[in-house]
Amino acid sequence: MGPTEAMLTADLILLAAVLGLAAWRLFAPTWRSRRRVAAVALGLLLAAGQWALCGFTWQDLPAYLLMALSALPPVRAGMGLRWLGRVGFAGVAAVAAGVWILPAVPTLPEPDGRYAIATEVYRWTDAARDEPHTADPSDRRSVIAQAWYPTTGREHPRTVPRLAYIDGTGHMPDQVSGMPGFLLGRYGQIDTHAETEAPLAPSDRTWPVVIFSPGYGASRAVYTGLATRLASRGFVVFALDHPYESAVTQLPNGQVVGTQEILLPGERDKIGYMARQQAVRVADVRFVIDQLGRPEALSPRLRGGRIDVSRVAVIGHSFGGAASIAALSEDPRVVAAANIDGTPYGDLPDRRLTRPFLLLQSDYAETHHSEFFINGNGKLLANMTAPGFHYEMKHANHFSFTDAPFFVAPPGRWLLAQVIGGGRGPAATQQATADILAAFLAGPLTGADADLAATVARYPGVMGGAVEHKPAGVASAAPAGLLRPSTKRTGASQ
Repeated sequence: MGPTEAMLTADLILLAAVLGLAAWRLFAPTWRSRRRVAAVALGLLLAAGQWALCGFTWQDLPAYLLMALSALPPVRAGMGLRWLGRVGFAGVAAVAAGVWILPAVPTLPEPDGRYAIATEVYRWTDAARDEPHTADPSDRRSVIAQAWYPTTGREHPRTVPRLAYIDGTGHMPDQVSGMPGFLLGRYGQIDTHAETEAPLAPSDRTWPVVIFSPGYGASRAVYTGLATRLASRGFVVFALDHPYESAVTQLPNGQVVGTQEILLPGERDKIGYMARQQAVRVADVRFVIDQLGRPEALSPRLRGGRIDVSRVAVIGHSFGGAASIAALSEDPRVVAAANIDGTPYGDLPDRRLTRPFLLLQSDYAETHHSEFFINGNGKLLANMTAPGFHYEMKHANHFSFTDAPFFVAPPGRWLLAQVIGGGRGPAATQQATADILAAFLAGPLTGADADLAATVARYPGVMGGAVEHKPAGVASAAPAGLLRPSTKRTGASQ
């Protein structure tokens, strides 16, 4: 049993013990009351051990209160007061169990590709750019890149601790993507199923490189499931944090920063800011590509010509998808791009894409994409002069591509899906997405043949196909207006 599994087991043992003591006190308050008090004392020792092993967990606060109430002797009172006390006691017990609908340490499924996964983090500073989010003119722009790459698996006992799932453990901002920072207190213990400082798997060819840009305000961490699945299929994936826009980022100097938006005087919405930040993101991506070409910027495990930095693909979710389009249109080293549910801003819809592009969107009926999304992506696809593909994934909502649904226990996840959609589930959505991306990227990155349509056909409810494109210089006959929900099927509907 690994350290993460041991900590999760300690959490469950404590919860079971507390609920057992509560049932004893609630249903048999006079039965062996002295032994019950002694059992509570043992429970306190168990709680102390769990705290020492796992650290403080906010979910345990109702359990501590319930344990203290379980030690109280029966109260002599009238029938009404006794029933009121029982209802209150049962309410505390329900809260003690119910708060675990948001588990202290969520569980991610293991990557399902042929390769085991390793990871390492790079915290780079671009000396050529200032930091637009701070007033200090000496601040330089930093970009954080976490590499997920294929490895041969762990052959010896682990001597290097696994990297934390998310930056900022112990120093979380007050708000992280709308969640109170204290809820993420133990997210650093989440098992990413990746080794640290493990060798890159041997290969008779260089490994293809993918750069991933997250959604607006999101940390790279919440795409761990998708990034590790793609890496397990034979790609070296660099997932980025864009400081002061990502929910939480640890800078090269160790400082932990959150999101900081800068609107210009007179701006009444974020559209101008988003267009400016889109340009910042593209500069971040291009800087990362520059770094990949500098052997000294990489660890010995990834340098030495073992990864193909001469051509890369850029993919992203939501706002990161827009950044991937912009990078494709501006940097010739980017040979393909994939936009997962992203809205293009500024002049991006007017650009002409000359290299392969994939649009993968969530269920239109569940996400209710905006006019900006529909018109912008429709115009891009209509004006392409290279292979383009558009798929819609039924029963997947905007968040299904992320780890966010795993932050809720399965019963709560099911209930949430009934309200906001996403019934396909994050694991199934990420598996299908990783396979579709791998098939799409095989040609541009490796020259290998991959049947994208056949890959898509394996997944029920994934609809769409290739977008008819025209040779350069030929006027488009395709409408540049609304991108309606897909009607063509390549897979059976659910």
